[in-house]
This record gives sequence, structure tokens and C-alpha cells, in this order.
Amino acid sequence: MDRTQQALGDLKHSNLRSNQQAIQELNQLLNQGQSELENDFRNTLREDSNAVEPLHYITKNIPFPPLNLDNASKLRVINQYVVSSGAQHEGPTEHAQRTAQIYAEVRGPYVRATLQNLATGSVQTVKKTDPSAIYRQGTSGIGTYCTAIESLFAAEFENLSEIFGPAQRVPVHNEVCKQALNDFSKTLGELHVHIKNNILTDCFLAYEVVDIVNRLSIRMDSRKFDVKQPIQEALLPIRETAKASLSRLLEDTRSRIQNLVTLPADGAAVPVTSETMTRLQLLPLYIHPLETIMSTMPENGWRSADSRPSSKPQDPTSIVGSSPFSTYISDTINELPTALEAKAAVLLRTSRSVQGVFLLNNLTIIERAIASSRDLAAVIPDPTRSRLELFRKKAIALYTNQWREAQTILMYNVHGSRLSGGAPLTDAEVFKSLNSKQRDELKEKFKTFNNTFDELVARHKQFRMEKEVKKVLTEDLNKTIPPLYGKFYDRYHDIDKGKGKYVRYDKAQLAAVLQSLA
Repeated sequence: MDRTQQALGDLKHSNLRSNQQAIQELNQLLNQGQSELENDFRNTLREDSNAVEPLHYITKNIPFPPLNLDNASKLRVINQYVVSSGAQHEGPTEHAQRTAQIYAEVRGPYVRATLQNLATGSVQTVKKTDPSAIYRQGTSGIGTYCTAIESLFAAEFENLSEIFGPAQRVPVHNEVCKQALNDFSKTLGELHVHIKNNILTDCFLAYEVVDIVNRLSIRMDSRKFDVKQPIQEALLPIRETAKASLSRLLEDTRSRIQNLVTLPADGAAVPVTSETMTRLQLLPLYIHPLETIMSTMPENGWRSADSRPSSKPQDPTSIVGSSPFSTYISDTINELPTALEAKAAVLLRTSRSVQGVFLLNNLTIIERAIASSRDLAAVIPDPTRSRLELFRKKAIALYTNQWREAQTILMYNVHGSRLSGGAPLTDAEVFKSLNSKQRDELKEKFKTFNNTFDELVARHKQFRMEKEVKKVLTEDLNKTIPPLYGKFYDRYHDIDKGKGKYVRYDKAQLAAVLQSLA
């Protein structure tokens, strides 16, 4: 440095050399000293730049290690000298950038290496042995990775603040973070490939990534770190795939039902119902990123072009005042019974009772899933619940239709049992008034009822029913059959004089058989 100062003095008093020659000589001398300072700056920085294990700091919620105070002070002095030296001369202004460049050259690889294992882990943790397994929230390492990025970038900015002036900090910070951000972008790219290849099961990972990375971007921006744009650019492909997944999920439900070539002969529910409801139970866990994603879509943009209404008033499934998220949930729930009913009408057309049991089983699975998920139940509007209730009533009617024959028999009334002298005949009087032909008719009615009832009970037991379905159907039968049978029995049960030849069940026995169906 003494030679440099001497050269400056000589420049002021020299009449023998041109200014240009003097500046050239000064540059040579300054470069020699600058090189030594740069080496010293680099070597000092390297002392604190060995990669560390990030999980140690993340799990214990402690900051990443800062630069040694003495080293930071030394680096600050060298940087200040280089900057001031560059500012004093026209020629060597590029020297002012050298310490910044060296800092990025040393600390950039340190930041990258520290985060490398977490980048790898974020991809490894989403790999699965069962292709049909649905992604479960929090099982990816992306959350830990983003936490480490934020913490490490913040620690690096604190280090920069100890060494560089305000004007240098953000540009240097950008250079330091560049390699790590490139790795982050590659990691999100690998996750995107995985999500696209497993869109129906791992779209939930896409929603989680959108949520976590969006929050990271917002927090980084609030710290005035100039990294929001590269983070958002890296996230964009996953965001777009997450958006596209909404229509894919809805279409998958529709197409799986449409592609069914058989339905269970015993009325059992089909797997697509429970699998669709499992998805819906998971969606509220990601309501915030999904609402963000849906806000960028056209209204009801997840619906296929041919299923979108031409105008709002003609849309029977639109729900006034509902959020897009709630509407999407309702669209999916409405799709299930609608498509299942249409398919059952074709594949189970020979038996309305099987259709009814089939629809009731699937409706029960839908309602059970809603009831068991408070988050899902909270976003389902009343019109959707009312629609499900209408499907339920229709399904019950389909099933109970087969019992009409039994009900018709029990509503048989002997024509002679009319009012006599203004007062109704008692059951005993009615029975006594029967002629032989009427008695034969009653015997046949009891025999027909017995056979019909037994057949219906046997058929009922052959159905595969969810426990809730058994209960609701038994309750419905008990509202109609026992009262009718009670009146019929009270009036005509003496037809076989207690021998049981024609009257197979008394009122208690019949009620017990019906109750056993539950």
C-alpha cells in the first residue's frame, strides 16, 4: 500500500509524464495490492464456509451459524478499503465489485451444499411403492426444505449486513442465493413430474407445495429479499397442474362410473364412491391454496365445456353466495348419485329394488364421509344436502316398490263388512258374516301374503346393505306393513281357527321378523 500512496504523490508533482502514463502505472501497483487483499478476503471467508447439517438448526429452531465476529470485522475492513480505493480513481472502479464477487463465489456453494440434502429429501419422500396410495399431508420434505431456505437466506443477509453497505447487500444476496434457487427450481421440477405422473393421487402434494412455497415467497418478500420472482417462476408449473387437477378429479369420477359394465347384483356400493369421498375429505386440508388457485380460474372453470351452463339461472347445481371451493365440493357430490342413478337404471333395469339398495348404499357412504369430517361438512351448503335427501327418498321408493303386492293383499276388504243400522260391524261380526266363498278368498289371501312376505324377507337378506341402509329400510317397512297386517289379522285371523294352516304369523311374530331385518 506504501508504493500505491507514493505513486499517488508522484502523480500530483510529476511534470515528466502524461497523466495517462501515470494512471497506468498506478493501476499496476494497485492491482498488485488488490490481489493480496482479495486472497486475504477469500481465505478469511472460507474459514466459516463449510456446509452444515440444516436439520440440526431447523429441528431445534435455532438460527444458522453466523460468520465469526473477528472474521466478519476483517472482511468489512477489506471491503471498505477496496470500495473506497476504487472510488478515488477513475480506472480501477471494477475493484469495488471484486469482494462482492468473491463473497458470492464462496458463500453461494456453502448455501447450496447446506441445502442439498433437503432438496434431495424433498423428492425422495414422495416416492411410493403403492401407486394407488393417496398423498398424505406433511409426508413430503418440502416444508422442511422451505423452512431451511428461509432461515439460511436470512442468516446470509445478516452476514452481508456486517460486511457490505446497504447498496451492495441485495445484489450480493441475490448472487449468493442463485445456486440454491436453481436447485430449488430443479427440485420443484422433479416434484412436478411426479405429480403429473400421479395426478389423481398426488394432486394433494401439488396443493401443499403451492401453499408452502407461496407462504415462503410472501415471507421472503416481506424481508425485502429480492427472490420472489424466481421462486414464483419455479412454482408456476405445479400451480398450473394443481389447477388442471380439479377438472381431472371431477372427470375421473364421472368417467369411472360411465365405464362400469356391471354393477353388484346384491346392491353393494361401488369403490368409486368411497374413493371419491376420501378425496373430498382431504380437500378441506388445502382450502387456502385451493381458494388461491380457484381465484385465477373462470367461474366453475373445472367443469367440462359441455357441462357448463349457458347462463347462471339455468344452472340447477349453482349455489348462490357459495365460495368456488364450496361449489366444487358440491359439484363432485352431486355428480356421484346423478351418475350412479343413470348407470343403475341401465345395468339394473330388471330390478328396481336392487337399484334402490344400490343407490342407498352409495348415498350412505357419501353421507357417512360428510358426517365424519367436520371440515368437509362445514363447506357443504344446504341445497346439496337437500339434493341428497331427494335421492334418498327416491331410492327408498325404488326398494319398497316390491312390497306393494304384500300391502295390496293386506288392504283387501270383504264387501259385506259395511255399516249396519248406522254402526260399524265389529271384527267378530264381520267374520261371522262371511260366506263360504269369501272365506275361501281370505284363506287364499293369507296363503299368498305368507308366501309373498317370506319371499320378500329372503330377498331382503340377500342384499348387501350398509348398517344405516338396513336401519332406514326396516324403519320404513315398519311404518307400513305392521299397521296394515294388524288390521287384517284382527279382522280375519280366525279363518283357520288358530291351527296356523293359513295364518302363519301373529302380529308380534311378523313385527319380530321385520325388526330382525335391521
